[in-house]
Parts: sequence; structure tokens; C-alpha cells
Amino acid sequence: MATLRIGWPQRWTRKQRSQASIVMDSLILVAALWVAARIIAFAPEPIGSNAQFFADGTLMTVQLTVVSGVLGLVLGLLAALGKISRILPLRWLCSFYIWIIRGTPLLVQIFFVYFALPVIAKGTWLEEAMRVTEFTAAVLALSLNVGAYNAESFRAGLLAVPKGQFEAARSLGLGRWHTLVDITFPQAFKVALPPLVSNVVALLKDTSLAYNISVLELVNVGQRVQSRTFDPVPILITTALLYLIMTTLLTQITNGIERYYDIEGRIP
Repeated sequence: MATLRIGWPQRWTRKQRSQASIVMDSLILVAALWVAARIIAFAPEPIGSNAQFFADGTLMTVQLTVVSGVLGLVLGLLAALGKISRILPLRWLCSFYIWIIRGTPLLVQIFFVYFALPVIAKGTWLEEAMRVTEFTAAVLALSLNVGAYNAESFRAGLLAVPKGQFEAARSLGLGRWHTLVDITFPQAFKVALPPLVSNVVALLKDTSLAYNISVLELVNVGQRVQSRTFDPVPILITTALLYLIMTTLLTQITNGIERYYDIEGRIP
């Protein structure tokens, strides 16, 4: 999708323009959530009378995306480091996690976390911890899912860093931690960023599956309104438009992040 262009001052550097774009798009997203109910209220029936209901569902979708996205990034990075680790059991464990998650449907994973984990943990010291709310179960399943895909993106970025960079860091006397933080990760992150962006956008749409465990997100709201009004066309169009607006704003934010790290100026 083409990036919206804003006429920032010419004297600003590329990083300054990217930072301004990220802040502006983030503020637009927050403002859109803030006034969503008032805007939707102008829509014809049966949408207008359920404007607050749709606004609450949109907010829940964004909350699921943000929380799961952040946890998924952390989990993905840890899994990627584990998969390329020299410690064999850790490498096997991370590889097994990625294999299981990428090879099974997300809906099955959501059901497993919500329905199966409490049964498995019954009678153990984890029994209380596994009694989670619908929101927590959805976040856990979504985080595990996107984390596995992020792990492969991070791993590809880490493996793309030339071996000479490690040798140069070693010759300068840098330890493994400083080499990872100061040399390896910044370069790997630039390579991994495009697929990570795609994963986050896909995550926003995948939150619709939380409807199956009664999380009151956007699709669930649409289904409840439809069951009362028996008028599916305007409800499905409204739901689709709200998703389109969210994915557009999220893509604009992530495009700004990509341009921020594009020091070579390859992205126009």
C-alpha cells in the first residue's frame, strides 16, 4: 500500500520526518478510537444506534493487537536466539515450539489455551494460574502464535549479518552481549523489519478469532448486532470498513518505522 505523504519541512532529516510520521499516525489512531462512537453514530440504522457497541469492539481489537504484538516480539526474539544457540536442548526446545505453532491452526491454539490448559493443570500447582479470562487466553494464544512467526523473521535477520561483523567485534574486545546489542541486533532488525510488519498487520486481523471464546471484539460485536437486527449487509460492511481503517493506520505507522531505520535511503 502506498504511504501517505506529508509535506514536512525540507530542512528536517529523514529520521526527523519518519519520527513525525510515526507520532502523527499514532495520534490519528488514538483520536479515531476516541471519537469512533460519535462518528459511527451518524451512520444509518442499525449501525447508528449501536455506535458505542462498535466503538468498544474496535477498542478491544486494538488492545488485543497491541498487547499480543508486544509480547510476540519479545517471545519471537527469545525464540530466535534460542534456535541459533549453541546449547542443544535450548535449540531443540525453541525449534519444537516454532514447529508446533506454525504447523497448527490459530483457532485450535486459542481453543487449547482456553479449554484444554485448565483441564491439564487441574490438580496441580498451576490450576489457579490456568483459570484465565477470555481476554487473557486470547492474548496468550495470539502471542504464542505471532511469536513463532516473528522468531523466523528475527532468525533470518540474525543469520543475514556477515560473519566479518562478529570477527570485527571480537577483535575490538567486545563481549557477546555487547556484540549482540550494539553490532548484530541493529543490522538484523533492519532485515527482519518488513516481515515483522506483515506479522503485526496479520495479527490485527487474526484477533477476530477471539470471537470464538466470547471476547467482545469487533467481529463478536457485529455478530451480536446482526442476531438482533437480522440485517447482515450494513453490519458486515461496517465491520470490514473499521478493520480497513485500523490496518491502514497501523500500516502507516509501521511504514514510518521502516523509513526511520532506512539509513541508506532505499525506501522512497
